[in-house]
Amino acid sequence: MPIIKYGSTEIYYSMYSEVRNDLKITVNLINGVEVHAPADIDEKILSQLLYKKAPWIVQKIEELNEVKHTIQPIEFVSGEKLPYLGRNYRLKVYRENIKDASIQFHQGRFIAKVPNDWSQKEVQYHLEQEMISWYKVHGTKKVIERANIYQEMINVVPRSLTLKSQLKRWGTCTQNGDIYLNWRLVMAPVGVIDYVLVHELAHLIELEHNEKFWRIVRHTLPHYKASKEWLRVHGMELHSLQNRQLHDTQK
Repeated sequence: MPIIKYGSTEIYYSMYSEVRNDLKITVNLINGVEVHAPADIDEKILSQLLYKKAPWIVQKIEELNEVKHTIQPIEFVSGEKLPYLGRNYRLKVYRENIKDASIQFHQGRFIAKVPNDWSQKEVQYHLEQEMISWYKVHGTKKVIERANIYQEMINVVPRSLTLKSQLKRWGTCTQNGDIYLNWRLVMAPVGVIDYVLVHELAHLIELEHNEKFWRIVRHTLPHYKASKEWLRVHGMELHSLQNRQLHDTQK
């Protein structure tokens, strides 16, 4: 990954060569720093422009890191709301004489069962793992259902479609035709899932983010910009599940 050196600070970024006349730089906590530059730009000029923009990039990274720390993690207590496909559903937690935790969706709410003798920290840790598994299993079904619609529209078929943990990407399309989506997307509205799906399916035809690529996206989803903006504004809210560690059970 290319890097900008600004004093003692090293800024890693993703580079996209496109058919454009200007330089565009975006900074967010999901994708990091992205540089969109004209395909024929001189490397020396590019380096000078990036160095000139470095103070702004560092400032944006610091601002976004502050936002990250304000995200309230899900605590897994009765009455709390858990998101799925853009809607929030109440959680009810029952303590019973059992050995393991479980969670299921029943009659419009999430029902969790945990052992009587667990601490709240243990409840949080284990229910978070159960919830992530639930999102992956049920989210995969929904994603495949949506993908079937757009595969037919675009006339492409990925080699595989998988939900997985991706810290800095909502979606990835490999050169071999495998598509990976961030499992956190199943918390978002269906339209947002559709946008990321179409984005990655379009990469099966065009790997670069050029005019041909965006023409495919626009033709398939004319209102894709609304979902793209939703991710920009609300994307970090999908990180309320934080893969916490349970240190006291690993001694």
